[in-house]
Amino acid sequence: METTREVTEQQALQRLAALCSRGEHCTGELRDKLRRWQLDDEAQQRILQYLTDHRYVDDERYCRLFIRDKMQFNKWGRRKIEQALWAKHVDEAVSRPLLDEVSTDEWCALLQPLLKGKRRGLKAASDYEADMKLLKFAVSRGFTMDVIRACLHSDTLDCDDDEAY
Repeated sequence: METTREVTEQQALQRLAALCSRGEHCTGELRDKLRRWQLDDEAQQRILQYLTDHRYVDDERYCRLFIRDKMQFNKWGRRKIEQALWAKHVDEAVSRPLLDEVSTDEWCALLQPLLKGKRRGLKAASDYEADMKLLKFAVSRGFTMDVIRACLHSDTLDCDDDEAY
């Protein structure tokens, strides 16, 4: 973790430009770094404006990549992604339209294999108990109730043990 020592405005700009050149970051993350470096508000604003104007940082681009990565690699649902973006101080006006672009079918396609795998290893006394355990699992992954209901009540979730996955 970085130490909280003061840096000049020019040093901060160079560090953040180098950081943004290596990977995607959002303005919220950069603003947190600037605060830890104890730069005044005007300097923070100038640095962020420069980085935005020169396309080092773009919250929409960051958000689009973040959503894709969390869906593809972490298998997160919409709510969990929303919470992570909120924690990174990404403006809801930026994240909401990008999350709205993802269709219910895409969320279901992401959730169904997770539920199938979970169902295979489930120990439950009844179908109701199994469904409640699957629902709890899906909610913990950040999926919305409409997507969970659509996946739980679809025929594709009922799997045969003979079927290869």
